[in-house]
Amino acid sequence: MRPPATRHRPALLAVPTALLVALAGCGTPTADGAADAPGDVLVVEHAQGTTEVPRDPQRVVVHDLSVLDTLDALGVEVVGVPDFEAGDALPGYEDVETVGTLHEPDVEAVAALEPDLVVVAARSSTSFDALSEVAPTIDLTVDQADFLPSARERVETLGEIFGLEDEVAERLDAVDALAEETAALAADAGTGLVVMTSAAEVGAYGAGSRFGLVHDELGVAPADPDIPEASHGDVVSFEYLAETDPDHLFVLDRDAIIGEGGTAAAEVLDNPLVARTAAARAGDVHYLDSFAWYIAPSGLTSLETMVGEVHAALA
Repeated sequence: MRPPATRHRPALLAVPTALLVALAGCGTPTADGAADAPGDVLVVEHAQGTTEVPRDPQRVVVHDLSVLDTLDALGVEVVGVPDFEAGDALPGYEDVETVGTLHEPDVEAVAALEPDLVVVAARSSTSFDALSEVAPTIDLTVDQADFLPSARERVETLGEIFGLEDEVAERLDAVDALAEETAALAADAGTGLVVMTSAAEVGAYGAGSRFGLVHDELGVAPADPDIPEASHGDVVSFEYLAETDPDHLFVLDRDAIIGEGGTAAAEVLDNPLVARTAAARAGDVHYLDSFAWYIAPSGLTSLETMVGEVHAALA
């Protein structure tokens, strides 16, 4: 395990539910019938049930970039990751074994690494059963309908598994505090609209969507309260943007993060209809970190980035 990174402690996300990770009352029986010392095993509650995992596992395979973002921030080394390109967002994993793609873990490759723990979430969650045959596996998929508290629970779970509860608490408390400040700023900030550009198209996202954090928990009033809670967003026209006329336009550039080399978001939005919105006139078109918002939204540093970006936009 690498040495832990910085330390913090949080409050708004502090909606701790029941204990996510409970100490098993006794050790796990070994093959010869003996038992490990009490405290060596944790019973982890996750999105697909409960799993006994060793405390502070040394050989960890991660199949989710939000989880990898958190472990990287905490200084936890892993032995297996999916094949991914995240630019400068998660450097240093070029020499780590790859075990399939983000959506399709290579079960045989995972087994070859003899992991103590496998972590899946969201895109890889459908492989939970197959990977559970190989090693203790947990699913840390976040509940989008309760995003911040759920993301906090997932990060706390990792903190407990690796004995880094204090570091996790300090950093999450800081996120909570900033989220509270952001919500206070939002009360007087007017309306906002989140859009994502992809292949020169523009999709709009509202409250309850995958980017609903802006409205649901950080308090920015939706410029269009009627956008459906669609995970892939409603494709909209530039006329729609002009008519909706948000005070703040939050922009994600999907092409940039997935490396498809499409038309840059700034170029897509560079037209007279967007220019006449209140957001453009006031210089309140905010380009968001696509890795944090689109690729790894529930990672520890992503949470810090996302809340920080909205706070900075409204300050």
